[in-house]
Amino acid sequence: MSNRRSFRRRLVAAFAGLAAFAMAVPVTYAATQEPALAIGPDLLPVTVSNNSGRSEAVYLYILGTDLRPGGGLGYVNAAGTFTRWPAGGLPPTPAPDVAIAGPGNGGNVTVRFPRFISGRMYFSFGQKLDFRLTPDGIVQPAPWAGGDPNRNILFDWSEFTYNDSGLWLNSSQVDQFAVPHAVSVTDANGVTTKTGELLNNGRTNVIDAIRNQPAFARSVVTRADGTVLRVLAPGKAMDAGLMDATYLDSYINSAWNAYTGRTLTVVPRVAEPNRKFFGRTVGNNMVFTDSSGAQVATVAKPTTSNVWGCDGVFNAPNTPPFIEPEIKRTLCTALVRGTLGQFDVEPQLNADTFYQNSAPNHYSRIIHANMADGKAYGFAYDDVGGFESLVNSGNPRSAAIALTPFGAGGPTAPPPTSPPTTPPTTGDMIVSNWHNKCVDVPNWNFNDGQRLVVWDCHGGTNSAGDSSTARCARRTTSAWTWPGAPPPTGQPSRSRTAPATRHSSSC
Repeated sequence: MSNRRSFRRRLVAAFAGLAAFAMAVPVTYAATQEPALAIGPDLLPVTVSNNSGRSEAVYLYILGTDLRPGGGLGYVNAAGTFTRWPAGGLPPTPAPDVAIAGPGNGGNVTVRFPRFISGRMYFSFGQKLDFRLTPDGIVQPAPWAGGDPNRNILFDWSEFTYNDSGLWLNSSQVDQFAVPHAVSVTDANGVTTKTGELLNNGRTNVIDAIRNQPAFARSVVTRADGTVLRVLAPGKAMDAGLMDATYLDSYINSAWNAYTGRTLTVVPRVAEPNRKFFGRTVGNNMVFTDSSGAQVATVAKPTTSNVWGCDGVFNAPNTPPFIEPEIKRTLCTALVRGTLGQFDVEPQLNADTFYQNSAPNHYSRIIHANMADGKAYGFAYDDVGGFESLVNSGNPRSAAIALTPFGAGGPTAPPPTSPPTTPPTTGDMIVSNWHNKCVDVPNWNFNDGQRLVVWDCHGGTNSAGDSSTARCARRTTSAWTWPGAPPPTGQPSRSRTAPATRHSSSC
């Protein structure tokens, strides 16, 4: 049990002066639409369908943290009732059996998320998962750890947050690729957004392609009965002794040294082209200055482990003015995608330039290549540029998680290869540096107290930062930790599906 680590979320600055901002419904509604502010139902129906082709029983678990004041860690039953965990012990004690009977092959089951929770939905095939409790939280499955009792179980999870600002739901391959599944949300207008679906025969194609990469081949984990349980992400495979701990070292050295004689320009916010930082390598450090020449950050040369986890030397306080975390996030993203050293400006947002370096991240490359929309959470900062498998609605009416075929099945269209749309760079719009979307006022409703939303930048006068409509904005700072024993190490699971826990008005 000592090798288990807790699940934790880390957030980076999303906007100028904002640490995280709630996304919600599109702002392209007709101007005549009723302007009343709406939120999702108290209990959001979430349908889990099983088209996996597998005959085993499926078990579901909804685990998370209550976002309300005084809330704690707990679980949700099928009806949407949240219950806090009882106190655990040391060594960790077995948690109560909170499994929900999942759908058989060809069937579906509907559960409900209460509108105050952030966490994970686990789904396992053929065997229930083993959760343990400590005095301060829950120990989650960590199948890359040798002593984990869940290592021979076929399972996976989706991550979500559901609160008054809406629903965020994503699939994640940050730690492992195991059970193919797609996620979707349907809003109050009946519009459904979907992501995470593999192409036809996608799971087999991913596994076979990774097996054909000698440095990654051992990360494919197979049970004694021949079932491929999972492909471990590079950092987890390295932790398990299944991948060379120096795989990236030569590339890191080359990329780092590329800027001893030339300048790396970091432009972390696409819609703020004048927000630039300039880096030069001095010894083992990359030293950054701003446009005035003032030194703003120093980043030590990372190890392979640091890059896989985007941690260690890349850790930075997520506090205004967000310069250090933005620079470090940009550097780690560029190293994982293999663009650092090739370009003088980062981040690069054209997917055609990714994974072309001397030590490619074949794990992330192959998973993205087998997604119907090209999107996945292949590493912790895959949301830079909007390449993550996330759906969101500020006014959801239902959601779904589809367990998709393990073999043949799924769409046959290849993923898109064009770069994301670049938002306009004029005016004073507030633009997310995660996915280059703009903050808007829904339905052009400029009354006090309106909730701002995020949508594609369109240049309309309802962009919250536009000088003609600027008002007091709500800003949120959020992060949460699922504690366990002992302190976490290695790569954090990370996504943007984080709760808004503190609010302050900002004018």
